[in-house]
Amino acid sequence: MNTIALPTTQAAASETPDKYIVPGLERGLRLLGEFSSKERTMSAAELARRLKVPRSTVFRLLATLEMMGFVERADGGRDFRLGMAVLRLGFEFLASLELTELGRPLLERLRDEIGYPTNLVVRDGRSIVYVAKAVSPRPFASSVNVGTRLPAHATVLGRVLLEDLSLDELRSLYPEAQLEVFSENTPRTVGELHEIVQHDRQRGYVLQEGFFEASISTIAAPVRDRSGKVVAALGATIPAAHIDPEQLDVMVEKVRHTAGELSRLLDYRPSPQGTGRKVVNLYRE
Repeated sequence: MNTIALPTTQAAASETPDKYIVPGLERGLRLLGEFSSKERTMSAAELARRLKVPRSTVFRLLATLEMMGFVERADGGRDFRLGMAVLRLGFEFLASLELTELGRPLLERLRDEIGYPTNLVVRDGRSIVYVAKAVSPRPFASSVNVGTRLPAHATVLGRVLLEDLSLDELRSLYPEAQLEVFSENTPRTVGELHEIVQHDRQRGYVLQEGFFEASISTIAAPVRDRSGKVVAALGATIPAAHIDPEQLDVMVEKVRHTAGELSRLLDYRPSPQGTGRKVVNLYRE
C-alpha cells in the first residue's frame, strides 16, 4: 500500500499524516469499499449505519459518486450499487501493474504450449485476486475471470501466496478461532493452515486435488520479486478431476519454468543458499 508522501521540510517533520487527509474523499472511498460480492446493493440508511455518519452526509456522497459514475441506482430504486467507473478504474489499475504487463505474454505462451487456460493471481488481504488470464480455444466453462476473488486460506493458490507469512502474521490476518470452511479440505484453524503451508514449503511442491472445487485441476507455481517474497501465483487450469500422468511432468515443468521466468523479469535472484524455493501446486478449483 502506498503511504502519504510528506514534505521534507523540518516543519512538516513534526506534522502528522492526518493533516493531509481529505475527510470527504476518505468517506467517499470508504463508502465504495463497503460494496462487495456479498453486498452488491445497499441503501443510504445502511451505508450511513456502516460508516457511522449522518444520513445527510451519505446522501451527498452518493449524489457526487452517482454523478461521476462510481455508483448507480439498482433498478431505479432507492438502493445503490457500484457503477461502471469503478470497473474502468480497476482495469486501468490492472493494466498499469508491472506484474501483469510482464506476465500477460508469458501466460499466452504457456497457454499455447500446454493447450489449457492460464492465469496470474495476487493476494489482497484474505483473498486471492485474478489479475491476468489467457483463455484456451478449447471449450471450457469457467466462472473465474479477471477480478474474481477467492478465499486465500481455502485454495492451494492462496496457500502459495501465504507461504511467506509467519504464524503470528497469519494469526493477525485470521484472528478468528475457526476459519470459514468451503470444502472438506479447508483448514479449520490458523494453526492447521500454518502447518499445511510449512509442509508445502519444506516439501517444495504440492500435488493435491479437490481442495476448493471438484472437477477442475490446476498446476501453479509462485512468482517472486527482487526481495525474494512471493508476489503472485501463476497457474494453468485443467478441466478434469485428474491430469494424465504422462502429461503431468511436462506441464508442471512448463508452469514452473514460466513462473521462474516471470520472477527473473521482476529481478528475483535466488540466493546461493537456495532460499526462496519454488512451490508447485496441483489443486481442483
